[in-house]
Amino acid sequence: MGLMRRLEGKVAVVAGAGGIGTATARRLAQEGGSVLLGDLDGDAAAAAARTIAAEGGRVAGIGYDQADDASVARLVAAAVDTYGRLDFIHANAANMVAIREDGDALTIPLDVFDATVAVNMRGVLSCARHALPHLVANRGAFVVTSSSAAHMGEPERVAYAMTKAAVNALVRHIASRWGKEGVRANAIAPGMVLTDQIKRSMPLAFQEQVLAAHRHWRLGESEDIAAMVAMLFSPDGEWINGQVLAVDGGASIRP
Repeated sequence: MGLMRRLEGKVAVVAGAGGIGTATARRLAQEGGSVLLGDLDGDAAAAAARTIAAEGGRVAGIGYDQADDASVARLVAAAVDTYGRLDFIHANAANMVAIREDGDALTIPLDVFDATVAVNMRGVLSCARHALPHLVANRGAFVVTSSSAAHMGEPERVAYAMTKAAVNALVRHIASRWGKEGVRANAIAPGMVLTDQIKRSMPLAFQEQVLAAHRHWRLGESEDIAAMVAMLFSPDGEWINGQVLAVDGGASIRP
């Protein structure tokens, strides 16, 4: 049985490729949407888009820098120029270089903190600012990839956790300010997602250790997050607004 075509005639930007972003672009295209996939590595975004297009999807890929507001503006404009409109944006990019040096409140270098904020927080605001006029015009939706780090209270990764908590606040703000105008804004908080990069870099023994401590029978895949993005963009998600939705196999159970 094929996927439902819930997004026929709609246009989405997926900001940040990698495992989750590419899987999301594929899922949105499979459901009939047209997608512009952006990434700091423009060649990787273009290659991913070509692969999805070869499968029958309507996807293009370009480079952009989420730490640069003007670059984000060009990404949004490119989607409108390419497809004629914009209905949805998935702000998925995060600074995964800075996270390697992220520490606690005493040890984190401030330049690492600033680099994390520039992409994970200010860059997400840029995505919202440039997309919102189109989302208001088309009664569209904004989705951001958050993280369980925003509420778990980890003893490390202070900058990452702070920025993810901030984007949770942003979706509540957007829903409160523009919900009456038809805009929906939600955050997805993934658990351990086995992207291709993580599968290559994380020892299998550690994956098994994480799974052993998990409530679920498997760890996450990029497609799990993509499915939630597609639902939130579709009419099936029309009454979900201002929420932070855990898609983590039950790793975090909270009110």
